[in-house]
Amino acid sequence: MGELTLPPEWAPQSFVVLAWPRPEGDFGPWLEAVEETYALVARAISARQRLWIIGRDTAHIGHIQTLLARYAAAAANIRFTAHPYHDTWVRDTLPLTVWQRAGKATSRHVRPALVDFRFNGWGGKYPAKPDDELGARLHQAGLFGATPYRKVEWVLEGGSVETDGLGTLLATRGSIQNPNRNPNPQEAESVLRKALGLKRFLWLDHGRLEGDDTDGHIDTLARFCTPDTIAYQACEDPSDTHYPPLQAMAKQLAGFRTPEGKPYRLLPLPLPKPVHDRQGRRLPASYVNFLLINGAVLVPQYDDSADRPAASLLSRAFPGREIVPIPARPLIHQYGSIHCMSMHYPVNQTQARCP
Repeated sequence: MGELTLPPEWAPQSFVVLAWPRPEGDFGPWLEAVEETYALVARAISARQRLWIIGRDTAHIGHIQTLLARYAAAAANIRFTAHPYHDTWVRDTLPLTVWQRAGKATSRHVRPALVDFRFNGWGGKYPAKPDDELGARLHQAGLFGATPYRKVEWVLEGGSVETDGLGTLLATRGSIQNPNRNPNPQEAESVLRKALGLKRFLWLDHGRLEGDDTDGHIDTLARFCTPDTIAYQACEDPSDTHYPPLQAMAKQLAGFRTPEGKPYRLLPLPLPKPVHDRQGRRLPASYVNFLLINGAVLVPQYDDSADRPAASLLSRAFPGREIVPIPARPLIHQYGSIHCMSMHYPVNQTQARCP
């Protein structure tokens, strides 16, 4: 096996995968609003690149197609497949892509490979079997064409991994080095070096959002925008319960250094006002959970006065990309947002016929 690189999300993409919410699923009580969000995300993606949508069965796929036609999604760029799944958070259940270099490391020798870690329901909190098997099912069905596939018997979710494309991992210890994921969490760096080609590890010990059930996924807290820029979820209100952990996280981020030994350019994003469920529990609203696609950034919006400032800050972080606001308030009722609901696949990733 040649040298491995985990590409950054801003690298040119081939396609994105979504798993559509079902009436009998966890989004059932909010299904109409959630489907509107999914349809808007599908429209934005299909206008710029290919999109695969996983449905429950033929009837469910027919319903999705009818809905997407109403939202004027680009049908020519959308393909569908039916497979069993429990959760729609494919960011955490589908394989990651690495670039594998062979021989002299030139672009001509770069090949994609799929790395499918085990999924155990975010530390055993939820049923996981159909979602743990989904990546293998999709590969067997031809979704990824002839791209090599490997299952790694170690638990890791895609939302816990953030990279600069240069071999650096930005992550929280709580979501990776956690005994509820793997019995020997101290093996994390060794496993990630071998499976993903990572070389540098920036571990966050602080930062959390109330209502988060992932033990602190990095894609709700801090994200690379360029190799030397990190956007992070800030909190400036001392009366907010998020203030101590997010301030401690900001201090730790300020102490991190690039591979050249320079401080990162830090981009603090405002925190939305508290959103609560019917039982009064706070939900994990974060602007950090944006999705990069070709030519655009899909930015979550929460019907909040901070929506526009957050989008404006991200437009400065991604010059040349269109900012596409997406209503995400319905999604946080199941503790995720725009990034969580999607998985992107970079160019050089082949895509086969519709299964």
